[in-house]
Amino acid sequence: MSVLSRTQFPLKPLTLLVLQALAGAALAAEPAPAPEPAPDPATRTEAPIETVFVQGQVRQVQNVTRKDLQQATPGTSPLKTLEKLPGVSFQSADPFGAYEWSTHISIRGFGQNQLGFTLDGIPLGDMSYRNHNGLHVSRAVSSENIGSVTVSQGAGALGTASTSNLGGAVAFTTRGPQDTAGVQLAQTFGTENTSRTFVRYDTGLLPTGTKAYVSATRQRADKWKGDGGQDQDQFNATVEQELGRHVLGAFFNYSERTETDYQDLSFDSVRRLGYDWDNYAPDWQRAVNAANGIYTGGVNNLDDAYYLGRGIRHDWLAGAKLELNPADGVRWDTTVYGHRNRGESHWYTPYTPSSATVPVSVRAQEYGIERVGVVSGLTWEIGNHTVTAGAWGERSTHSWSRAFHAVAGPEDTSHFLDNPFSTVIAQRFTTKTRQFHVQDSIALLQDRLKLNAGFKSTKATIDGDNDIGGRAAGTLEASKKFLPQAGLTFAVTPQTELFTSWSKNLKAHIAGADGPFSQTQAAFDLSKPGLKPETSTTVDLGVRAKNGSVQGSVALYAADFKNRQLNVATCTGIVGCPTTLTNIGKVETRGLEAALDWKLAREWKWFNSFTYNRSEYKDAPLYYEGAAAIDVNGKRVVDAPRVLFNTELSFEHAGWFARVDAKYTGKRYYTYLNDSPVPSYWIANAAAGYRLGAAGPFKEAAIQLNVANLFDKKYFATIGTNGFASTDPSGAFATMLAGSPRAAFLSLSGKL
Repeated sequence: MSVLSRTQFPLKPLTLLVLQALAGAALAAEPAPAPEPAPDPATRTEAPIETVFVQGQVRQVQNVTRKDLQQATPGTSPLKTLEKLPGVSFQSADPFGAYEWSTHISIRGFGQNQLGFTLDGIPLGDMSYRNHNGLHVSRAVSSENIGSVTVSQGAGALGTASTSNLGGAVAFTTRGPQDTAGVQLAQTFGTENTSRTFVRYDTGLLPTGTKAYVSATRQRADKWKGDGGQDQDQFNATVEQELGRHVLGAFFNYSERTETDYQDLSFDSVRRLGYDWDNYAPDWQRAVNAANGIYTGGVNNLDDAYYLGRGIRHDWLAGAKLELNPADGVRWDTTVYGHRNRGESHWYTPYTPSSATVPVSVRAQEYGIERVGVVSGLTWEIGNHTVTAGAWGERSTHSWSRAFHAVAGPEDTSHFLDNPFSTVIAQRFTTKTRQFHVQDSIALLQDRLKLNAGFKSTKATIDGDNDIGGRAAGTLEASKKFLPQAGLTFAVTPQTELFTSWSKNLKAHIAGADGPFSQTQAAFDLSKPGLKPETSTTVDLGVRAKNGSVQGSVALYAADFKNRQLNVATCTGIVGCPTTLTNIGKVETRGLEAALDWKLAREWKWFNSFTYNRSEYKDAPLYYEGAAAIDVNGKRVVDAPRVLFNTELSFEHAGWFARVDAKYTGKRYYTYLNDSPVPSYWIANAAAGYRLGAAGPFKEAAIQLNVANLFDKKYFATIGTNGFASTDPSGAFATMLAGSPRAAFLSLSGKL
């Protein structure tokens, strides 16, 4: 008899209740004032060329527009829409880019935990799978409620609330409550039994100066191989109240996500078992046989597959915002936020038996986050000066543990587990973060020349406790009182702008299973005196230009990355041994980015982006694994393709729209000695649809078809899922995931 038990959550039926409530509200609501008649699709004029390249910025800054988000498959992570931009490499094993174990993004060779992410100014941490200080944007808000995404490839603005933005920042902005009342409905069906329902109700601007929206999302999808689903329910709500010149707002977001894992692959396992190989479920007997050393069908070791793996995440993100406009040219924004996360990751492990007769148990890693913080910023225009200043403070408690649960056979593990028979690791961390910044922007030569100069001061202190197991405890601090940033833009002509910037940034230490505290206490004590926070110095130099139907940018960049920490895996991921942390010194990055957006004709647009990035380890000391000396000097940075290219052709006329794109990702490495190259690949995607205008009860209606991996390419998408190794010449290290095959999705949407 199993000792697994379920922890109940009363909010489980939340989405269904909200859907019912919204449907009732839509029918009972008082009609809004009659809108202007929708133009007939046959006579509708086309929208002007959209601005992708942000003018007036001293850094390389680009936008992903609302149209890009709308034409992506509903439910697609807004991170995935960034892969068209220069410098950005995005990988995922699912067609939505939302499966978090596989979601990896890098910019200019900087990995995900070296980037900064914010949602309406609220820090999301580094959005890693075992996030210790935030949450993934796909859980923070439904993709339909994202209005735009802004990417700063070199370094984020000084006011970015992040202690990890060494190599760039991504700012997500939501669509706030709309001035016009209405209901937005969308339904998607597709490959692998995908079903996604989205409902949003806007009150419109009421006579009291109040406006609000609530939305609910329910998504169900099977994996494209193996057994299990990728399910999510979300609820988002925002209210804003006008107070004369000021605005007071509040928000509440809730998410429940349950995703079944794909088995990590190696070159060797793919040669023997193929790209479509996955975990054993629902074949329990084969999993038991493998745990007893009886292998069949090409399997030759314990780590080729497990019975099943799963991740569960529940998140609450809420807060309030006050926008003060005390005088012309003066604005003061303050946001207070709180975030609570409970998560658990399950693996059926053959390394720890449940009993003498059942050689498999469930290994559960539980994660918890409790964050409270405030972000405040002031903008003051004084003559030809624009002064900005702000502060960010946060207190975060993060805990994680590893326990084992007995099973008698295959169990439903799509819920939180309790009553383990063994707990082997339990750590708890309290992180206090304080950041302050000030900057002055001066406009000269009739606004043709703009100079920016400022600095930020950052301090992040981690107090770590080890309750169970042999992992490290102690205190680490990352602090810099003066991190300067400067730049300028010069308008050579009204259409052509030169820009350049220089900045220094610091990354705080990681509090959790993936940082310095993942070592043994002895290793931590030995490494602590020389453990310095990672820092980067970044320089950008480029030009942006617009000429009628053409806009584009070209940028050269250089980044020097010091105190680069290598977390080297010492065993397979399911065993979870303490890691080896090594400071390999410096990473040197040099590169070129170019992008062109060309309105070929009234109906046609062609977008292209190209990146050449050379990121290499430099001035690195030797380190040892056993008796073997490891020298990474001159080696390419792991998971940093040297060449990226994206091309996208889009069409829009008389309500019809279509888009086809192709992305090239160059060769990558998952070993620091570069002895196991991951092949380059091309992937193509397509979307097409028709906006019907008014149809039946809808003011606006549309139908859309999306096809991912149009030519059904087999390739390795994500690498480094189980970390990176120093060397793997035989290709036996399972740390890669195959990309999803061709998948199609049909979406119907409308507004009432």
